[in-house]
Amino acid sequence: MEKLIGKVRAAVERYALIEEGDRIAVGVSGGKDSLYLLTAMAELSRYYPKQFTVTAITADPCFGGKETDFSAIQRLCDSLDVPYIIRKTNLGPLIFEERKEENPCSLCARMRRGILHNLCVEEGLNKLALGHHFDDAVQTFFLNLFYGGKLGCFSPKSYLSRKQITLIRPLIFCEERELRNAASRMELPVVKSGCPADGVTARKDTEVLLQTLEKQFPDLRRKVMGAMQRAGLDGW
Repeated sequence: MEKLIGKVRAAVERYALIEEGDRIAVGVSGGKDSLYLLTAMAELSRYYPKQFTVTAITADPCFGGKETDFSAIQRLCDSLDVPYIIRKTNLGPLIFEERKEENPCSLCARMRRGILHNLCVEEGLNKLALGHHFDDAVQTFFLNLFYGGKLGCFSPKSYLSRKQITLIRPLIFCEERELRNAASRMELPVVKSGCPADGVTARKDTEVLLQTLEKQFPDLRRKVMGAMQRAGLDGW
């Protein structure tokens, strides 16, 4: 736990993700990454030299037209003394039943993010912390290259002028395996996704490809991360 939260703090300090008086929303999907982020931010808020508050927010897609049971996450938030806001949406029925999207993940992510942005504005929260980690960043680099024909990645910190909120990604130095192990040790209440496309995505294909490539090119992921940082790619 200490090593991992040390990586969170390193990302926070390297990219100036937290400022005095920030009101930070943590986007909680129910997966291990967002739940660890929530616990780490709550812990950091207790001793970090710059004071900030944490609020957990969730956009429930209501896959299959049913509300998701987030009661276990509510109990976690209560134990962390963190407010928890759940916004019910119709994303699931809209994307899979009405529009019948063949490639739903990108659209769902954009729409869910938009809902979280609006929720931040409504609640007076000036920053939104997202659970993207080290492996997500490397995979996104390759996804942009393979599918978009461009060199790019999401940024550690970006400002949305239209909404006047800042997106931050405190987990960018944390590897997926570390987060998985931490979530298991801490017995975080992971809520399994009801998404029909769960686990069948281009990102998953890219993850498997990188695992294969690293057998021939050791430390490939770290080399890609280092290259993005040395190039200052998209704020890295």
